[in-house]
Amino acid sequence: MKEYINIIRNGIINENPTFVLMLGMCPTLATTTSAMNGMSMGLATLFVLICSNLVISLIKNITPDMIRIPVFIAVIATFVTILQMVMQAYLPAVYESLGLFIPLIVVNCIILGRAEAFASKNGPLPSIFDGIGIGLGFTIGLTTLGICREFLGTGKIFDMVIFPEQYGMLLFVLAPGAFITLGFLVAIVNKLKK
Repeated sequence: MKEYINIIRNGIINENPTFVLMLGMCPTLATTTSAMNGMSMGLATLFVLICSNLVISLIKNITPDMIRIPVFIAVIATFVTILQMVMQAYLPAVYESLGLFIPLIVVNCIILGRAEAFASKNGPLPSIFDGIGIGLGFTIGLTTLGICREFLGTGKIFDMVIFPEQYGMLLFVLAPGAFITLGFLVAIVNKLKK
């Protein structure tokens, strides 16, 4: 059990996709205009990571090396399609808010990287826990970035008003604010790790 806890902790702290590995920057910067969007994108990626890691770890021995990457992408695309259909049916507001970034999960380097680096070399249970750890790390990163940007830009956190919106700094809701906020958060994480 301790091994699985270390795998999860590794994904959240040591190999955090957002603050340490700096992977998946497109959805990180584009979808974190609010805390809810960041959390939703993170949870969507978490689902795909867990499911694809499990399936890839199960089929790793029967997948020829020559077609390994296309098979991994097909597995990932299957779970993204399932996620997209479920979100469209049951969470239409979140689906509309995230828009194009849901299908782009298929080519997210975090998911393909974990499939190649971990799931294709380990058994099903460690691969599930790796998906949980990396997915939680990504979710925490996106949610934190979304909270900061939403608070500084609109005075809200998860749509709860903290201060009037006219005192917010619009810059943080726009693209430059994403880069500025991410830079400060990465600096804070690096300082805390030392």
